[in-house]
Amino acid sequence: MEQHATSTVSEPAVVTSPARLAHVVIRTKQYDAVVAWYKLVLGARVQFEASGKICFLTYDDEHHRIAVVDVPILVDRPPMATGVDHIAFAYDSMADLVDTYERLKAASVEPYWTINHGPTISFYYRDPDNNQIELQVDNFATNEEVNEFLAAEFPTNPIGVELDPEEFVAMFRSGVPEAELRKRPDIGPIDIFEASRTI
Repeated sequence: MEQHATSTVSEPAVVTSPARLAHVVIRTKQYDAVVAWYKLVLGARVQFEASGKICFLTYDDEHHRIAVVDVPILVDRPPMATGVDHIAFAYDSMADLVDTYERLKAASVEPYWTINHGPTISFYYRDPDNNQIELQVDNFATNEEVNEFLAAEFPTNPIGVELDPEEFVAMFRSGVPEAELRKRPDIGPIDIFEASRTI
């Protein structure tokens, strides 16, 4: 009888994780509109473009953070399909988030959902293809504080508390302390499944 050797693959002693998330690639059949939207929303610049078919956009020293590829034969994704839910971009300060909200509103780009998640205050937008983009600011200064919040308060409400963006901006502009604006109201336990259906 022929014997077959079996080999086992053991876990490496050290796992090397990526240093950072480098970029996201978006396929579209609305190339010009999508490129223009990300330039506007992220304050991005074109780093590379080829024949109006592919574009590399960046807003920092990375060569590209968003790539947009023109694929005219694409079909629309049905609502509630599986896949990536959204991409989040973080600002260094609450002022940066508020300034961005006001700049985009003046250009008729408004969030469809604004919420204090607890760990972040987040404004959600949809690009021309209905990809969801989160613009956020952290509510805690350290990861230790976030982890304490996640362990103690997040389990009863892992979605957050919705906020009115105009009211939030008005409170910020009037000088309400940021510590007060960052504190998530306690509304008690929520049903995460029912809450996620309304997003």
